[in-house]
Amino acid sequence: MAGKQGAGGREALAGDRTVASNRRARHDYAIEETFEAGMILTGPEVKSLRAGRATLSDAYARVTPEGDAVWVENLHIPPYEMADQRGYDPKRPRKLLLHAEQIRRLIGKTAERGLTLVPLKIYFTRGLAKMELGLGRGRRQFEKREAIAEREHRREIERAFGSRQRGR
Repeated sequence: MAGKQGAGGREALAGDRTVASNRRARHDYAIEETFEAGMILTGPEVKSLRAGRATLSDAYARVTPEGDAVWVENLHIPPYEMADQRGYDPKRPRKLLLHAEQIRRLIGKTAERGLTLVPLKIYFTRGLAKMELGLGRGRRQFEKREAIAEREHRREIERAFGSRQRGR
Protein backbone atom coordinates (compact mmCIF):
# COMPACT_ATOMS: atom_id res chain seq x y z
CA MET A 1 0.00 0.00 0.00
CA ALA A 2 1.17 3.52 -0.76
CA GLY A 3 1.50 6.04 2.03
CA LYS A 4 3.01 6.46 5.47
CA GLN A 5 1.93 4.90 8.70
CA GLY A 6 0.20 7.62 10.71
CA ALA A 7 -0.57 8.02 14.39
CA GLY A 8 -3.07 5.56 15.78
CA GLY A 9 -2.24 2.90 13.18
CA ARG A 10 -4.09 4.66 10.37
CA GLU A 11 -2.51 4.82 6.97
CA ALA A 12 -2.27 8.24 5.32
CA LEU A 13 -3.01 7.93 1.62
CA ALA A 14 -0.55 9.42 -0.80
CA GLY A 15 -2.51 11.65 -3.18
CA ASP A 16 -6.16 12.35 -3.73
CA ARG A 17 -8.98 9.82 -3.62
CA THR A 18 -11.99 10.51 -5.82
CA VAL A 19 -15.33 9.64 -4.23
CA ALA A 20 -17.75 10.67 -6.98
CA SER A 21 -17.45 12.32 -10.36
CA ASN A 22 -19.99 13.89 -12.68
CA ARG A 23 -18.92 12.48 -16.05
CA ARG A 24 -22.00 13.86 -17.77
CA ALA A 25 -21.04 17.45 -16.87
CA ARG A 26 -18.12 17.58 -19.31
CA HIS A 27 -20.45 16.33 -22.03
CA ASP A 28 -23.26 18.80 -21.30
CA TYR A 29 -21.07 21.83 -20.52
CA ALA A 30 -18.00 23.42 -22.02
CA ILE A 31 -15.96 23.89 -18.82
CA GLU A 32 -13.91 27.09 -18.96
CA GLU A 33 -12.49 27.24 -15.45
CA THR A 34 -12.34 25.00 -12.36
CA PHE A 35 -12.30 25.79 -8.65
CA GLU A 36 -11.56 23.70 -5.58
CA ALA A 37 -13.96 24.23 -2.67
CA GLY A 38 -14.20 22.76 0.79
CA MET A 39 -17.55 21.49 2.03
CA ILE A 40 -19.33 21.86 5.37
CA LEU A 41 -20.50 18.34 6.24
CA THR A 42 -21.72 16.45 9.28
CA GLY A 43 -19.82 13.46 10.67
CA PRO A 44 -22.09 10.76 9.19
CA GLU A 45 -21.92 12.48 5.79
CA VAL A 46 -18.12 12.30 5.85
CA LYS A 47 -18.27 8.62 6.80
CA SER A 48 -20.66 7.95 3.94
CA LEU A 49 -18.32 9.78 1.53
CA ARG A 50 -15.35 7.77 2.79
CA ALA A 51 -17.34 4.65 1.92
CA GLY A 52 -17.58 6.01 -1.64
CA ARG A 53 -21.28 6.76 -1.59
CA ALA A 54 -22.42 9.98 -3.27
CA THR A 55 -24.24 10.99 -6.43
CA LEU A 56 -23.45 14.17 -8.35
CA SER A 57 -25.67 13.58 -11.39
CA ASP A 58 -28.43 16.08 -10.49
CA ALA A 59 -26.30 18.44 -8.40
CA TYR A 60 -25.77 22.12 -9.16
CA ALA A 61 -24.14 25.02 -7.35
CA ARG A 62 -25.40 28.54 -6.85
CA VAL A 63 -24.19 31.78 -5.32
CA THR A 64 -26.54 33.32 -2.77
CA PRO A 65 -28.28 36.57 -3.81
CA GLU A 66 -26.36 38.41 -1.09
CA GLY A 67 -23.15 37.14 -2.68
CA ASP A 68 -21.60 35.91 0.53
CA ALA A 69 -21.69 32.12 0.03
CA VAL A 70 -21.87 29.31 -2.50
CA TRP A 71 -24.22 26.38 -1.93
CA VAL A 72 -24.47 23.03 -3.67
CA GLU A 73 -28.01 21.74 -4.15
CA ASN A 74 -29.29 18.24 -4.93
CA LEU A 75 -26.02 16.52 -3.98
CA HIS A 76 -27.15 13.09 -2.78
CA ILE A 77 -25.14 11.64 0.10
CA PRO A 78 -26.97 8.54 1.38
CA PRO A 79 -27.19 8.01 5.14
CA TYR A 80 -24.36 6.20 6.88
CA GLU A 81 -25.75 2.86 8.10
CA MET A 82 -24.14 2.96 11.54
CA ALA A 83 -25.33 6.50 12.36
CA ASP A 84 -28.62 7.82 13.70
CA GLN A 85 -30.83 8.55 10.70
CA ARG A 86 -33.59 10.53 12.37
CA GLY A 87 -34.02 13.87 10.63
CA TYR A 88 -31.35 13.12 8.02
CA ASP A 89 -31.96 14.67 4.60
CA PRO A 90 -29.66 13.13 1.95
CA LYS A 91 -30.23 16.02 -0.50
CA ARG A 92 -29.96 18.97 1.88
CA PRO A 93 -28.17 22.10 0.60
CA ARG A 94 -24.51 22.11 1.64
CA LYS A 95 -22.35 25.20 1.98
CA LEU A 96 -19.11 25.34 0.01
CA LEU A 97 -16.03 27.09 1.33
CA LEU A 98 -14.39 29.50 -1.11
CA HIS A 99 -12.34 32.66 -0.69
CA ALA A 100 -14.29 35.94 -0.86
CA GLU A 101 -12.38 36.96 -4.00
CA GLN A 102 -13.34 33.71 -5.73
CA ILE A 103 -17.00 34.23 -4.81
CA ARG A 104 -16.92 37.78 -6.23
CA ARG A 105 -15.45 36.47 -9.50
CA LEU A 106 -18.12 33.76 -9.68
CA ILE A 107 -20.90 36.31 -9.14
CA GLY A 108 -19.64 38.42 -12.03
CA LYS A 109 -19.14 35.53 -14.41
CA THR A 110 -22.43 33.74 -13.71
CA ALA A 111 -24.45 36.98 -13.93
CA GLU A 112 -22.90 38.58 -17.02
CA ARG A 113 -21.95 35.85 -19.41
CA GLY A 114 -24.54 33.20 -18.64
CA LEU A 115 -22.13 30.68 -17.19
CA THR A 116 -23.21 27.95 -14.78
CA LEU A 117 -21.50 26.44 -11.73
CA VAL A 118 -21.36 22.66 -12.15
CA PRO A 119 -20.02 20.21 -9.53
CA LEU A 120 -17.47 17.99 -11.30
CA LYS A 121 -16.15 15.68 -8.58
CA ILE A 122 -15.83 15.07 -4.86
CA TYR A 123 -12.53 13.87 -3.47
CA PHE A 124 -10.41 13.74 -0.32
CA THR A 125 -7.14 15.66 0.00
CA ARG A 126 -5.11 15.25 3.19
CA GLY A 127 -8.21 13.89 4.90
CA LEU A 128 -10.48 16.79 3.92
CA ALA A 129 -13.49 16.45 1.62
CA LYS A 130 -13.24 18.80 -1.37
CA MET A 131 -15.40 19.51 -4.39
CA GLU A 132 -14.18 20.52 -7.82
CA LEU A 133 -16.53 23.09 -9.36
CA GLY A 134 -16.52 23.92 -13.03
CA LEU A 135 -17.60 27.21 -14.54
CA GLY A 136 -19.19 26.13 -17.79
CA ARG A 137 -21.42 27.16 -20.63
CA GLY A 138 -24.19 24.76 -21.64
CA ARG A 139 -23.67 22.98 -24.94
CA ARG A 140 -26.40 22.59 -27.50
CA GLN A 141 -27.09 19.22 -29.11
CA PHE A 142 -25.09 19.87 -32.29
CA GLU A 143 -22.10 21.02 -30.21
CA LYS A 144 -22.19 17.76 -28.27
CA ARG A 145 -22.16 15.78 -31.53
CA GLU A 146 -19.22 17.86 -32.80
CA ALA A 147 -17.29 17.22 -29.58
CA ILE A 148 -17.89 13.46 -29.87
CA ALA A 149 -16.80 13.43 -33.53
CA GLU A 150 -13.67 15.43 -32.70
CA ARG A 151 -12.77 13.09 -29.84
CA GLU A 152 -13.19 10.01 -32.07
CA HIS A 153 -11.13 11.64 -34.82
CA ARG A 154 -8.34 12.41 -32.34
CA ARG A 155 -8.47 8.81 -31.09
CA GLU A 156 -8.12 7.45 -34.66
CA ILE A 157 -5.11 9.68 -35.28
CA GLU A 158 -3.49 8.50 -32.04
CA ARG A 159 -4.18 4.88 -32.98
CA ALA A 160 -2.68 5.32 -36.46
CA PHE A 161 0.34 7.13 -35.07
CA GLY A 162 0.86 4.44 -32.41
CA SER A 163 0.74 1.58 -34.94
CA ARG A 164 3.20 3.46 -37.16
CA GLN A 165 5.59 3.83 -34.21
CA ARG A 166 5.50 0.06 -33.63
CA GLY A 167 6.40 -0.56 -37.29
CA ARG A 168 3.12 -2.11 -38.44
